[in-house]
Amino acid sequence: MLPADTPVPLAMLIVSLAVTAIVALRYALTSGLFAWVTGRVRPGLYAGRGRQIAREVRWSLLSAAIYGTPAGIVLWGWRQFGWTELTADWSALPLWWHPLSVLIYLFVQDTCFYWSHRWMHRPKWFRIAHAVHHESRPPTAWTAMSFHPVEAVTGAVVIPVLVFIVPIHVAMLGLVLTIATVMGVTNHMGWEMFPRWLVHSRLGDWLITASHHERHHEEYRCNYGLYFRVWDRLCGTDRGLSRRIVAEAGHAPAAAVPAE
Repeated sequence: MLPADTPVPLAMLIVSLAVTAIVALRYALTSGLFAWVTGRVRPGLYAGRGRQIAREVRWSLLSAAIYGTPAGIVLWGWRQFGWTELTADWSALPLWWHPLSVLIYLFVQDTCFYWSHRWMHRPKWFRIAHAVHHESRPPTAWTAMSFHPVEAVTGAVVIPVLVFIVPIHVAMLGLVLTIATVMGVTNHMGWEMFPRWLVHSRLGDWLITASHHERHHEEYRCNYGLYFRVWDRLCGTDRGLSRRIVAEAGHAPAAAVPAE
């Protein structure tokens, strides 16, 4: 806790720096873990890509600051003045609301990501910002937060805005952030870690894993979603799964994956 007489700008700066450090550490540990797993499960997949990975880490650390700053300000305001609809009291919200709040946050995140992602693929904004992310060809476990600052801002504001609107317990918010981190890394690491029974199930037809997102990095004009395939299916931008990843995973013959 900061001293009560800490000037407001300094207090917000300190908390924002602390949250930035947490975001950066979370990125380093999660991406590092899955990069290590990749080295064990798919030896040589990242061979010769040291310069690419170094670039991804630099952009990601800048993104960590962009994500950490608004989150830190909101966190400070909540602790000091009770801003937001966050709560640390389990009984403050109905029991059934806790899992529902997680789904609401994930769906709103997914919706914002889908439309901002499509916007980022317009030629002007692709050149200005999104090209940074697509410089990773193919992506790695370190690519998840490799964004130009303009793109990082579009993702960084969603949850800080949501906590003023949708009530959620801090533990459930932690779960949302954990899912965001893990899915962001695993969707980019270049191979499918989830089992066939999930990827090729009815549930899997609506979820995004590496098999689905890799196709976006292969073709650019499809598969824009973050967690769910709902918007891709509704808007006709779902092109199915990456032939390469599906074939390498042994899930199905490459020819079985539809081209459109």
